[in-house]
Amino acid sequence: MRTNVQMILFVAVVAGCWLLYGCESSESTKIDAATAAAAYQSPEQTECPITGGPINKDIFTVYKDKKVYFCCEGCKRAFEKNPAKYIDKLPQFAK
Repeated sequence: MRTNVQMILFVAVVAGCWLLYGCESSESTKIDAATAAAAYQSPEQTECPITGGPINKDIFTVYKDKKVYFCCEGCKRAFEKNPAKYIDKLPQFAK
């Protein structure tokens, strides 16, 4: 009788550990896959959406939770007045 109880406890502990560590492991895999997918879907912006020239990483605005970079402050102001006019030129908003 005592051996049966010990075997049941052993199986319960092993099953509990498998569930505990198995869930944690698969959850971290899901997070890593989501992070990789987000990085893949957000190509790096290299051109100013206004002039098409090279960007200055120090000049940017945040639009819909994404950074938009510009070559100069004048381009930043132009974008902020009418973002919809330039959104198609930005790789981070490509569909």
